Amino acid sequence: MNLQKLLSYTRRAIDSYEMIDNGDKIAVGISGGKDSLTLLYALAELRRFYPKKFDLIAITVNLGFDNFDTTKIEQLCKELYVPYYIVDTEIYDIVFNIRKEKNPCSLCAKMRKGALNQKLNDLRCNKIAYAHHKDDFIETFLMSLLFEGRIHTFSPKTYLDKSKLMVIRPLMYINEGEIISFKNDMQLPVIKSPCPADGYTKREYAKQALAELEKETPGCKQRIFSAIERGTLDGWPVKIDNPRLYNKDAR
Repeated sequence: MNLQKLLSYTRRAIDSYEMIDNGDKIAVGISGGKDSLTLLYALAELRRFYPKKFDLIAITVNLGFDNFDTTKIEQLCKELYVPYYIVDTEIYDIVFNIRKEKNPCSLCAKMRKGALNQKLNDLRCNKIAYAHHKDDFIETFLMSLLFEGRIHTFSPKTYLDKSKLMVIRPLMYINEGEIISFKNDMQLPVIKSPCPADGYTKREYAKQALAELEKETPGCKQRIFSAIERGTLDGWPVKIDNPRLYNKDAR
């Protein structure tokens, strides 16, 4: 996937669900993975010509893993003219050594979001962009059905009452395979996750199950995503089907 296609998909999501307003200060949560770096690149480039003007920062919550080197990410942010912040924590030690959690992902995510939201409030950001792509939406939908018995997935944008932040997900129309292609073409400085639970989660189970379904019934993932968009899931805003018609300044 080239940059033009990335920007086209990203802008389609932003326009369709009105994710960005004039004067926004948007943070991109950088984990070091391919998804968050792709999102950073997309928003940094979109910022140059998008009709609604917004500020952009990048932020990483350092969980306290050994040898977590962000030097190359810092360099990328400089090249994109995006201020970069690192929040140092001891989350890894608390979750794995002190608490010795058997299922650490939930506690880790809660603590990570708490540290992130505090820093975002300090920096006066009003929005945070998460790098959930189309596959993430579909996998979460399947996980909710299998493990929770409910019909649910991420929404394109979500307002967090406690932190007074709006979460936006501009990569919602992009497949994971396209992100991998962009990462390889642009040689993004991906940091391999040092988490000992990485690859052994319910999400990984859902990913493998969907891969098998797609192999047996080609196109089923796209049909699931289309059903999600056409449905009436809680928290999903009304979609603007032809966003360019509602934005006279759009290119």
